[in-house]
Amino acid sequence: MKIKDTYEHRTYAHCETGTVTSLLRHHGLEISEPMVFGLASGMMFAFLPFVKMTGGMPVVAYRSIPKSIIGGIQRRLGVKFEVRKYRDEVKAMEELSELADKKQVVGVQASVFWLPFFPEEMRIPFNAHNIVIFGKENGEYLVSELFIEETTRIKPQDLQNARFAKGIMAPKGFMYYPTYIPEKIDLNPLILKSIKRTNFMMLSAPAPCGVRGIFYLANYLEKLGGKKSEKYIRSLLGHITLMQEEVGTGGGGFRYMYAAFLEEAYERLEMPVLQDAHRKMTEAGTLWRNFALVCARTFKRKDTEIDLPHIANLLRMAGKAEKEVHLMLRKIS
Repeated sequence: MKIKDTYEHRTYAHCETGTVTSLLRHHGLEISEPMVFGLASGMMFAFLPFVKMTGGMPVVAYRSIPKSIIGGIQRRLGVKFEVRKYRDEVKAMEELSELADKKQVVGVQASVFWLPFFPEEMRIPFNAHNIVIFGKENGEYLVSELFIEETTRIKPQDLQNARFAKGIMAPKGFMYYPTYIPEKIDLNPLILKSIKRTNFMMLSAPAPCGVRGIFYLANYLEKLGGKKSEKYIRSLLGHITLMQEEVGTGGGGFRYMYAAFLEEAYERLEMPVLQDAHRKMTEAGTLWRNFALVCARTFKRKDTEIDLPHIANLLRMAGKAEKEVHLMLRKIS
């Protein structure tokens, strides 16, 4: 494992995939973010109306659960991460400080709400954000926030607050960094195994997960009229948009990322079905973005009519496109 002398900051599409990619690259494994996402089988969907987030809104997830990218890439590539979480906040900060003094680059889970370098309007109580800490200077931690062009800094108290925020998906001081990377990794057979795993999760998972979960959400939205107030419906559509397009890369972004993974897989394996699936998944990403656009417009413009059948149909179109992708890929699985 050849660790680079200095940390190289880059921007990425999503916090967990970006952090894992950044850490692997720093430790000598050159790999793309879409490849990390695909190999870790991060592609997923879930709508959980019975699980409430802050504000009483249901969980809508467009990828596998937080930390699954970290775990998935270890299982698939045979790399190993040191993973730590804490009950004692003081001990957590002391150990992070020791690692920072040694120039050990680490990934840290944090709450967006407590990160001062985020714009105030984006500082929502989302606890599953990931950042990279790559050193300490003048009493402040050096931060690689993967959505920002330049590196930044954070005061110890702000970072402690972010690492120990309360609520759903509380970070509990979670941090991680690679300790072992195999000398040689043959990605080609691992790509096929990952596609098979994602294929199973998207096609075989029962509602409210996978492709069935997408149609389940569409039916749920279509039946809301007359059951819930206009205020609740607009708030729900705003929440869906926020979870899809603002928190991480969301629905469309993850579909574009998986499409990029399929394109990279095609370049390696030269299987035409991978290229066809890449094109169809790109189409699915665009359909997700169209759905989000209408949801956002309905949420923001209070004089706009709430056309739930139309919104539900847009979502079904995205779900149909995704189903077609995975049915294509089932042929090679």
